[in-house]
Amino acid sequence: MTRLHEYSETPPSSSASNHYDSARKDTLKILSGKLFDPYSLQFLPSQTITVSKSSGLILSVEDTKENDLNPSDIALKHTINLRHLTILPGFVDAHVHFFLHSYGETAWDDQNTKESIVERTVRATVHARKTLMVGFTTVRDLGTEGAEDADISLRKCLSGPNALIPGPRYFCANRAIVCTGSYGPRSSLHLNQDGKEGVTGAEVADGVDGCIRATRRQIGAGADWIKIYANYRFRSRMQDVSPRVAGFSQPTFNSLELETMIHTAHSLGVKVASHANSTEAITKLLELGVDSIEHGVAFTPHPDSLLRLFCSKPNTIWVPTLAVYYSEMQRDSGKDPRINQIWKMASETFQRALAMGMENIACGGDTGAFSHGENALEMKLMVRLGANWKKVLKWGTLGGWECLRPMHWETLAVGDDGVPLGDNDCRFGCIKPGWAADIVGVAGNFEKDFEGTVDNVQFVMKSGRVYKMDGRETV
Repeated sequence: MTRLHEYSETPPSSSASNHYDSARKDTLKILSGKLFDPYSLQFLPSQTITVSKSSGLILSVEDTKENDLNPSDIALKHTINLRHLTILPGFVDAHVHFFLHSYGETAWDDQNTKESIVERTVRATVHARKTLMVGFTTVRDLGTEGAEDADISLRKCLSGPNALIPGPRYFCANRAIVCTGSYGPRSSLHLNQDGKEGVTGAEVADGVDGCIRATRRQIGAGADWIKIYANYRFRSRMQDVSPRVAGFSQPTFNSLELETMIHTAHSLGVKVASHANSTEAITKLLELGVDSIEHGVAFTPHPDSLLRLFCSKPNTIWVPTLAVYYSEMQRDSGKDPRINQIWKMASETFQRALAMGMENIACGGDTGAFSHGENALEMKLMVRLGANWKKVLKWGTLGGWECLRPMHWETLAVGDDGVPLGDNDCRFGCIKPGWAADIVGVAGNFEKDFEGTVDNVQFVMKSGRVYKMDGRETV
């Protein structure tokens, strides 16, 4: 690789030398052993990645030449030798809840009604750090679950070259939207009241006008995404007399309300994610062009026609959240047969989707219901259920970009208009020039030990800044 001063046959002038020194200080070179390309699913040997520290973008990716390993550059921290590691784009968790922690520690209702927003926000900063240090450089938070608008302020604290706290690139959906009577927490005294202790787990909206207002209000508050609960356990208060009815997930919003929210969000350049696990709700959402469907376990017992419809809608991404069902089953230890059945349905549906060749998938575990820092569980489960491990790495990197990329990205984020790129303007999920310098290095062999390797994160860079080196945090 030719170095800058080698273009001149004479020694550089003082001003040229200063320019070169300044340029060198702004760049980092990363020498990789193997580099994963999620487009080709190949591992490219001996690549040199040049990163701009000021812009946080990748400048070039080239074959490594013998003279690239310059001891003086390494001593000056201009070059990072990661030839002993496998290099990948930073992982993406497309479904997290930073303002929740494991239900094995504290029940959802108690987190909403007994933990203050201050406590929940402090916990969220801890969760952000844990997530970044296990190699997840981007997440989408699909609802604060009673913590009001705290995600908007947390996003500001996580963003920019001088972020207040370490954490991933952060897309958020604010409060999420539910209809009257469908969501918790629920008072046992005031049965006709939404919420408890003045707390509602999501924003309540009804009718076309109400749905438009809620969607506009959340986008105006700064939401990257709108999240809709298209079905839920609406009749949960029947638990005492009819557990089957209480546990049945039913459609919430009608077709016109769903269409209104999706159209309103799209008209403002914002994508829509929907919690959905009934055939009726998923079919309607696919017809309306929703951008991602979360969960989807009730594709079974007759999922094939619905899966074929899903395969025909490549712009709608499926986030299966296998990890939350598996974690709940592990936590329950076989006490409730319904929980085992849900995991069985979720895993069989995923395997059917694989058999059909479904590709519009992103990795997101519903992390928060189980512990932050265990985000890779979703990828591990996909591999256990028979998915090609290279495709899983794609879904956990580039698939995250394809899901999370803003609407009209090419128009809004790219151009020579002098406006700097913000954290959520950058492309991520692939290591190539012009994309975010979100880079992870792992030790091990994916083919022989996928789970051990994906957990063995030794190096983490986000936006051109190193957060973990040699397995140790640097901040």
